[in-house]
Amino acid sequence: MRTQGRLAQRLVPAGEVDEAGLDRLLDADPVAHAFVAAHVDAHRASRGGRVPPVLGTAGPDGVLTGACWVGTNVVPVALDEEGLDLVAGHLRRGGSRHASLFGPAEPVTGLWERLRRSWPRPFDVRPVQPLLALDHDPAVEAHPGVRTAGVEDLAAVLPASIAMFEEEVGYSPTAGGDRGYRDRVRGLVESGRCLVLTGEDGRVVFKADLGSVARGVAQVQGVWVDPAHRGRGLAVPCMAAAVRLARRRTPVVSLYVNDFNAPALATYARVGFTRVGTFATVLL
Repeated sequence: MRTQGRLAQRLVPAGEVDEAGLDRLLDADPVAHAFVAAHVDAHRASRGGRVPPVLGTAGPDGVLTGACWVGTNVVPVALDEEGLDLVAGHLRRGGSRHASLFGPAEPVTGLWERLRRSWPRPFDVRPVQPLLALDHDPAVEAHPGVRTAGVEDLAAVLPASIAMFEEEVGYSPTAGGDRGYRDRVRGLVESGRCLVLTGEDGRVVFKADLGSVARGVAQVQGVWVDPAHRGRGLAVPCMAAAVRLARRRTPVVSLYVNDFNAPALATYARVGFTRVGTFATVLL
């Protein structure tokens, strides 16, 4: 552990993390921390006020210096070098039982450097994912057919969501059984956070999900255009429409994208997104 002349920080277990201190860290960058903020807020609002699985790090004065969500996904909020050592040590003791490690690139990279020799070989590592944001309606024309999906659309949304996941990640989200992923998609639809354009046959042509909505930010994920409809100029107007719908909930819309996905980067730039940071993802 590196103290560099300072008293060592300590690891704060889930359930003992100061709520006000955690909010301070999350609110320092609402765009970068939308995922964790949304999950923390949902836990607090749940019946009985469930304790969010957030580890903290604190200095000798007890003030929270860093935090990391440790659930199905591991998502650092803010960790300095000493905090990375503490959290990585905890994760090594628990073993690799997580689906991914993602979030702001610097702490993600720092955690992975500390874990990669003891955790299994990852499925993929994506070290540079531009984090984009937009705080105004797009100037480009929005497709009038993009709408919020209803429960009657679920049968069409599910195969589109599976196809998107397989294309983006490289394996099926239903490989170990489809109940968990089906419930996730149903939850997005029932909460009004799945946006779609459907064709005359009822099939989904375009979709985008508001994966995390918290503290003035809606983080978009799962953007997908049916391959049969690509090359027809749908991506920009559909995405513009999705942003307009998302901004009915929050003033800021954000997303992160792989740096090698040139078509997506070009689409988001035309819609008006600008880069505000960098994410990284380790798929486990």
